[in-house]
Amino acid sequence: QVQPVESGGGSVQSGGSLRLSCAGSRFTINTYCMSWFRQAPGKEREGVSCISWTGRTTYYADSVKGRFTISRDNAKNTLYLQMNSLKPEDTAMYYCATTSWGCSWNSESYDTWGQGTQVTVSS
Repeated sequence: QVQPVESGGGSVQSGGSLRLSCAGSRFTINTYCMSWFRQAPGKEREGVSCISWTGRTTYYADSVKGRFTISRDNAKNTLYLQMNSLKPEDTAMYYCATTSWGCSWNSESYDTWGQGTQVTVSS
C-alpha cells in the first residue's frame, strides 16, 4: 500500500522540542495539501496543522498556535512539523495525511494516511 511515512517522534520532557517528518515514499506529495493530525488514547483524532501544496498558506489548531510550525520541502517530497514548548497534553500519536480538497479539519476529506509516530511529553 502506498502511504506516507512519519518519523521523528519520541519522548521528551515538558518544554522540549521535536521535529516530525513525513516522507512521500512511493508517491509525490507536491500537488496535495497536507495536514498533521493527532490522536490521544480515548480521544478523537484532531487536526493540528495544515499546509497548502505551495507551502504559502498554513493553518493551526488554537492549542498549538505559536508553538508548532508546519513546513514542506517539495523537492525532498517531505512534510515537517516543528514542535516547540511541548506540553503533556501534546502526547498523542501523530499522523500525516494528504488531501485533494484543500485544508480542512475534517479527517474524512483526507485520502492517504501514514501509520503514525508517537509523541510522549512528560511533566
